Amino acid sequence: MNSEKKDVETKTGEPLVGCVIVNWNGGRDTVACLDALRSIEYSRLFVVVVDNGSSDDSVARIEAAHPAVCLVKTGKNLGFSGGNNAGIREAMRHEVKYVWLLNNDTQPAPGVLRELVRTAEADFRLGAVGSVLHYASAPQKIQAWGGGWINLWSGYSSHATAPPKPGRRLDFLTAASMLVRRKTLEDVGLMDDRFFLYWEDAELCFRLRKNGWELGVARHAIVLHKVNASTRKRTSPTDRHFTSSAIRFLSQYSPVPLLATFLFLSRRVLHRAGAGRVEAIRNVWQGVQDYRNRDPWAALPLA
Repeated sequence: MNSEKKDVETKTGEPLVGCVIVNWNGGRDTVACLDALRSIEYSRLFVVVVDNGSSDDSVARIEAAHPAVCLVKTGKNLGFSGGNNAGIREAMRHEVKYVWLLNNDTQPAPGVLRELVRTAEADFRLGAVGSVLHYASAPQKIQAWGGGWINLWSGYSSHATAPPKPGRRLDFLTAASMLVRRKTLEDVGLMDDRFFLYWEDAELCFRLRKNGWELGVARHAIVLHKVNASTRKRTSPTDRHFTSSAIRFLSQYSPVPLLATFLFLSRRVLHRAGAGRVEAIRNVWQGVQDYRNRDPWAALPLA
């Protein structure tokens, strides 16, 4: 795989891109994603796979299928942000101009990276460029047109499923497939690893925009996404981590953190209560406790 070589051809003039894929007990999906990258129509791609402390046979599976890939082993689960940061640091050691964050449960089309880079190179105000994500189970249906919006007064977030109307800008891009300019990362820093899972891409995008960078979407960069492959059978950590990270995000960016957090939690609890999901309500409350225990001196008081 030409993407697994440090010394790549420079004849095309294409900037070097480091692709970061985080694996956690998802070796089968990761191998499939790496297989897809073999067909990427881009000559200067360096791939870094981060194994985030998997307890299954992921490492052996990846090494057997792609023995030349750069594999970083963290030894423990650092979360999505921590795992990506480990990969970003490795990629930036190779003098990449861009870092492509790519979920292991995705299947990028051959022309995706070229479209992402073309969009970024056309406007140097863009700090990050997103892809158009389609559901792998329903390829004609868009999951996210690049990213979406967050209501900072209520904590409600939503994905764009079509190009935004003129004058309306996206608040964030989803890191399932997001190209980030190296200069942007050097300017604003890497992902905030206090966000163990969820909301970390939104926080990075808000920080990016706060520092004067803009967000873009490559409309022809189509990526199939299986959606939550590593957590689809584990509702407890999903509810816990999503809740904890949302509270952290709102405490940093909402103009009314207490109100936004109250509305956010009320909606989640009522939705689960209406469905009779008592255990899910406990998981939401555990997320609140996780936030408080991890950052007891946070600006947002919850008691």
